[in-house]
Amino acid sequence: MSGAESTHTETLAGAAADAYDPSSIIHHVEDANYLEIPFVAKVHLPHWEIAGFDVSITKHVIMLWIVSVLLLVLLRLAVRKTDTLVPSGIRNVLEILIVFIRDDVAKRTIGAGHERYLGYLLTTFFFILTANLVGMVPGMATATGNLSVTAALAVVAFFAFQWAGIREYGVVGHFKHLVPPGLPIFILPVMIIVEVLSMLVRPFALCIRLFANMMAGHLVIGAFISLILLFGLPMVLPSIGFALFIHFLELLVAFLQAYIFTVLTSQFIALSVHPAH
Repeated sequence: MSGAESTHTETLAGAAADAYDPSSIIHHVEDANYLEIPFVAKVHLPHWEIAGFDVSITKHVIMLWIVSVLLLVLLRLAVRKTDTLVPSGIRNVLEILIVFIRDDVAKRTIGAGHERYLGYLLTTFFFILTANLVGMVPGMATATGNLSVTAALAVVAFFAFQWAGIREYGVVGHFKHLVPPGLPIFILPVMIIVEVLSMLVRPFALCIRLFANMMAGHLVIGAFISLILLFGLPMVLPSIGFALFIHFLELLVAFLQAYIFTVLTSQFIALSVHPAH
């Protein structure tokens, strides 16, 4: 390559780097009113308002629908041959996961009466896991990387905690367990505030933990890919290599975050069913 051609190439690379905005990484992970078909086009979704409230169908809403349909199809396939003694295929995989959640999560943390909450815990685990895995497919999006989605999951979990305690002890008995017996009267107001804050922090922690971990992985992958646009050909192989490594690491994170959300939910239910005081 001649000196002139080299200078021209460097000029083009510099112009591309100047034109590239690193903040565009955020646009690939945040919610949007369109679906992006890689290398083809953007499909814009309808915009709806009811009484001044935006109720439009967004990209992450579509992902939630896809996750729901996938779960219905997979579970339907898994129960087609329940008369066979030895499970195989998708039924075998699902049975392993179900037994794991039943024995190592629900039974171990809640103990007696864990069967009452097993259905909810299994639903939570499979929904989050499927949403995490769907988000790794090119052209799809990670709904669990949306704060509104994780907040909704946390709110449902919060009501599950309260319902578990109320079912076991009644409304008065459940909230009475917030304060340890035998405390001096002057300490009670402080303890009540502390316990109420602790009750509210639990779903908040579930929400932020899932959101941050799922969002972070995709941001890191986007950051590595963006190095190609910023620095040109020398960064192609390193960027793709690191991005692939993070992508495979995300497979582990997808399972791990579904497990963590489920096991923490189970532990918080156990605190309501079997209070320490």
